[in-house]
Amino acid sequence: MASHSPAPSLDFDVLIVGSGLAGLSSALLLSERYRVAIITKREVREGSSGWAQGGIAAVWDKKDSFAAHVDDTLVAGAGLCDVAATQFVVEQAPQAIAWLQAMGVPFSTEDSGALHLTREGGHSARRIVHVTDATGAAVQRTLIERVQQSPNITLFENHTLVDLITSDKLPGAKGAAPRCLGLYALDQDSDQVLTFRAPHTLLATGGAGKVYLYTTNPDTATGDGIAAAWRAGCRVQNMEFIQFHPTCLYHPHAKSFLISEAVRGEGGRLLLPDGTRFMPAHDARAELAPRDVVARAIDFEMKKGGLDCVYLDISHQPLAFIQEHFPNIYARCLELGIDISRAPIPVVPAAHYTCGGVLADLQGRTDLSGLYAIGEAACSGLHGANRLASNSLVECMVFARAASHAIENTTAAPLPALPGWDDSRVTDADESVVISHNWDELRRFMWDYVGIVRTNKRMERAAHRIALLQGEINEFYANFHVSRDLLELRNLVQVADLIVQSARARHESRGLHFSRDYPDMAPQALPTTLVPGNAPQHARG
Repeated sequence: MASHSPAPSLDFDVLIVGSGLAGLSSALLLSERYRVAIITKREVREGSSGWAQGGIAAVWDKKDSFAAHVDDTLVAGAGLCDVAATQFVVEQAPQAIAWLQAMGVPFSTEDSGALHLTREGGHSARRIVHVTDATGAAVQRTLIERVQQSPNITLFENHTLVDLITSDKLPGAKGAAPRCLGLYALDQDSDQVLTFRAPHTLLATGGAGKVYLYTTNPDTATGDGIAAAWRAGCRVQNMEFIQFHPTCLYHPHAKSFLISEAVRGEGGRLLLPDGTRFMPAHDARAELAPRDVVARAIDFEMKKGGLDCVYLDISHQPLAFIQEHFPNIYARCLELGIDISRAPIPVVPAAHYTCGGVLADLQGRTDLSGLYAIGEAACSGLHGANRLASNSLVECMVFARAASHAIENTTAAPLPALPGWDDSRVTDADESVVISHNWDELRRFMWDYVGIVRTNKRMERAAHRIALLQGEINEFYANFHVSRDLLELRNLVQVADLIVQSARARHESRGLHFSRDYPDMAPQALPTTLVPGNAPQHARG
């Protein structure tokens, strides 16, 4: 819905969509040389990074090694991690921690002053650098203060990405390879769609947890960057691998509250309502098994027993230990009447992390020239079929630096005038019940049909429902003024389609994708690559 007449555009050197750790880090690294815009659809503090409790994985102890961290990542990724990407992130991780320290992040320390390292499921050593049990919030708070002090960074809060602007869609475009020239964003305060122009656009929009009924993600996690990049012609990869965090607090008044992996790392035990411990019967690593194993075990026990939840018990640890290591979890549960020093915590699995995303190289570059994708929105090859705990924040950091270097080493071509957004032929929606009803329906059938355990029949039903929803939403989008709710629903339905396409193409069970119809793992691990306009293919790059 772009008009053919040029409109005044907001011009910058770099556009960054998203204000989590990936976006803020990139902005700070680039602001020394460039004019940077951060476009975020709510307040700057509301990204997923701020919800991360556990920490950041990095080899810091002399007894640990890069080889061990790489091996742990490859094991968790079920043979599907890209080895070069894994080595790259692991080897750059200590530098990322050092940069955060220089920024002023108050990491937890030992009495000696050394960083306190904790351990999480799937790790063979203590290598999780953290700020008690609220690492993401502390890192976000520190970086936001730095961003607000930078004269070269302009922050656009309450601005929702509508679509990317590509050269091949402009009048008179001839044969040249398409490139990204900027984007359209809805200013929710003025209800106007603005045109942003820049030679470099970086997607740091996070994942798509809100496609599921139960999620640990904030309301902002609607897959906006993944959907926009797909519409612009970029490949996406491994979208079937949705990580379900095993332990989300189960309470009617606690929305999306995560009980950190570190609780199990520090001795927490999973119990049935009668107090029976069940993880040793599912895996020799018991509670320290990777997340996919633990989530499937909980799902199995809940379905077998008709349970609403299971319980995570850390009450055998002293109160002082719990208050020191998990002050926020302790306080939040206490607010809800649960004293975790005396009683177990009711928990359920919930959608937590999107392991796939926009296919990007080790510099964050996508298929579209001028467009970069990093963090949870991207598929860098690091996570494979299952993300190892605390590898996500470090991925944000490492690829923020890598993409910044790539941008600095790219000569920007002149940009043409861009067409303004044309809404002259649309009207105000007469009712929004269509959006809210479709949103609810989507999240429920994705949870029921494309959740922790999948079957061909369930996914066929999901694909049928998605096709119907896409028709309704496209009609709504074409005829009415855009709103944030409509844009988010449009993106969620697109991402749901990508998840189902990818899941139906994988005829095996691997990592986070478990199929009752194909319960065995194939001998060769191949990524699922979706190419706009083509059938799914199993080939990387």
